[in-house]
Amino acid sequence: MNRKPGADMANELAAARELLHRCFPMGGRMLCAVSGGLDSMCLLHFLDTWGRANGFFAAAAHFNHHLRGERADRDQRFVEDWCASRRIPCFTGEGDTRTLAEAEGLSLEEAARKLRYGFLQETARREEFDAVLTAHHADDNAETVLLNLVRGTGLRGLAGIPRQRDGILRPFLEIPREDLAAYAAAHALPHVEDETNADPDAAARNLVRLQVMPLLRRLNSRAAEHVAQAAARLAEMDTGLSDLTERYLRRAGVQPGRVTISLAALAEVPAFLRPRVLLGLFDLLGAGRKDIGAAHLEALERLCASHGNDARISLPHGVTARIAASRLMLETLETPASRAELVKNCPLCWGDYTLTLLDCRKGTGLALRSGPEWEHVSVAPCDPGARLTLSGAQGARSVKRLCLDRRITLGEREQLPAIYVDGQLAAVWRLGVDEEFLPVGTDCRFIQIIEETEESNHEK
Repeated sequence: MNRKPGADMANELAAARELLHRCFPMGGRMLCAVSGGLDSMCLLHFLDTWGRANGFFAAAAHFNHHLRGERADRDQRFVEDWCASRRIPCFTGEGDTRTLAEAEGLSLEEAARKLRYGFLQETARREEFDAVLTAHHADDNAETVLLNLVRGTGLRGLAGIPRQRDGILRPFLEIPREDLAAYAAAHALPHVEDETNADPDAAARNLVRLQVMPLLRRLNSRAAEHVAQAAARLAEMDTGLSDLTERYLRRAGVQPGRVTISLAALAEVPAFLRPRVLLGLFDLLGAGRKDIGAAHLEALERLCASHGNDARISLPHGVTARIAASRLMLETLETPASRAELVKNCPLCWGDYTLTLLDCRKGTGLALRSGPEWEHVSVAPCDPGARLTLSGAQGARSVKRLCLDRRITLGEREQLPAIYVDGQLAAVWRLGVDEEFLPVGTDCRFIQIIEETEESNHEK
């Protein structure tokens, strides 16, 4: 049975008011993203009329993407004039969307979104607004769910557009667009039309809205609402699973450019939750999860299952995953490739290690003979072909051979600090000190070496 547009508007607006009151019990300063289209004009009108009487201050923010020439400028003038007629503050911004898209390899839609949300968040910060409001509605949400579904997604994608996240609220997310059209008609609200929205070939979202959704409505006139309602229920599940994921991620060690977690800890994660935990590692690394698909997660799962030291795979955004010492490591750092000078009493962070040159023994490290003739003590990557003559050994042996004898893996070897004195190899951490540089008596120079471990990262 078909419903009359706007029939549930009272309840829908009550839900929008409840969201705002729940987030801001004492009212607040709201910045509304306004394109000039019907949806955003309804939101601004609603907040201006109801909000004024309930402690909410509304302002508009309009961004000109410069994609539609004079028509884009027309939309900006329309928003500015309407706001001026109602004495609503209006902030405007502009950006070269095409240039950004070409420079960063983005689609026009992605570049426009990046510029627009950057403007909204910067304006909210600068002008001290409490939140940014957008006019996404139930139809938008249904379109997003369908797009995510056909492109391939997990639970988060099926949960659709979040009603509240990162300082952005969407109070109309449960309202069908036809009800907003009824609201606009009831209040004689003017608006402008973006003619590109009528072209199904202009964007994938247009194709869904103009051709797919009408077919679904032939099956059920409330198809968009039902998809959006299902997305809302999945969003609640997603929140619960996110909380559970965080518990497992607390066991990860985080350093600049590197995130690690033990294979034993990963083995405790239920199979259905493991992809979320792996994605969470990318978030901790700061690499983000964009372009990380099911194939990448499956490759990570296989890598972990192999338990093979030195096994590694390359992932998007310059991330390398490898197994070392029974741990999964995600890294954006390259193996240390440059030599660094050690200065007395000045700690130096180098890869996984912190090294300090001292005049006396303190903690763990390498003791070298003291010599006033020393001019330069430095640390550099471990050269597998370099040779050390260790005390008690018969002749010099290559670093590679010594590592093999001690079952030090390739991945671990690449991270070992090698100590040079005036350009000559004096010692390698975990291998030892060359005979020529062994201390005599108690007089020595000591290189304190602190290695980042599970404990030093507060890992449980």
